[in-house]
Amino acid sequence: MNKRVTTADFRRMKQEGKPIAMLTAYDYSMASLVDAAGIDTILVGDSLGNVVLGYDSTVPVTVDDMVHHSRAVSRGVKRAMVVCDLPFLSYHVSREESVRNAGRLMQEGLAHAVKLEGGSEVADKVKAITDAGIPVMGHLGLTPQSVHQLGGYKVQGKDGDAARKLLEDAKSLELAGAFAIVLECIPQQLAKTISESLSIPTIGIGAGVHCDGQVLVINDLLGMFSDFTPKFVKQYANLKEQIIGACSSYVEEVKAKSFPGPEHVFNMKEEELKKLY
Repeated sequence: MNKRVTTADFRRMKQEGKPIAMLTAYDYSMASLVDAAGIDTILVGDSLGNVVLGYDSTVPVTVDDMVHHSRAVSRGVKRAMVVCDLPFLSYHVSREESVRNAGRLMQEGLAHAVKLEGGSEVADKVKAITDAGIPVMGHLGLTPQSVHQLGGYKVQGKDGDAARKLLEDAKSLELAGAFAIVLECIPQQLAKTISESLSIPTIGIGAGVHCDGQVLVINDLLGMFSDFTPKFVKQYANLKEQIIGACSSYVEEVKAKSFPGPEHVFNMKEEELKKLY
């Protein structure tokens, strides 16, 4: 599949039982590399608040932040679908404001779809945005924008009532027009039930193997962010140590005046040098 991945491909992949691979990216360079690896979808997540901007949550992230990073990511992508997060308080006030902000992520941020957190309480916003022709991905379970209300980063849907509510929320999002739903940090049994109950794909993060796809934060996958490592993260590389090591070697060589070496410099011809003197 060399063409651009679309929402139709999402539906087809679910029907054919082909898992969807999704990763975050926040800039042009990383997006180019992730896209070249064959990823299906790149999420410009508001997790950039944590791993790029240094906030302790995603709450301070603005629509302008998301537009800026989504635009950079989109310029580096040829095949993957680019999904951009609607940040905190950008879709809570009214349907009109929700559509306007989603439109900015598409028009200015060059995204192909938007993602928002919440269940039945945001279903009317999902419908309004999709009615405007903007694809919407939902997000249920551990919703980082609501971390203060949830009392921290905890597994969601562990008891029967909470699990039933998440299942109902997922159906509400599907009915409202969402083309996919991220399920974060919920028991794998619940994720399996939700995935089998929907005609749209589920993308899991800390939700087990029975989802229709998986997503990870690229900085976690590459071992570049160690402030907090959730249980569900698998590190496929340890670039943190490699980056620190490379930079340390650079510092040592600069201090020792062994860099730059003869191969890194430019020279004037002798006759031109005489003119200078």
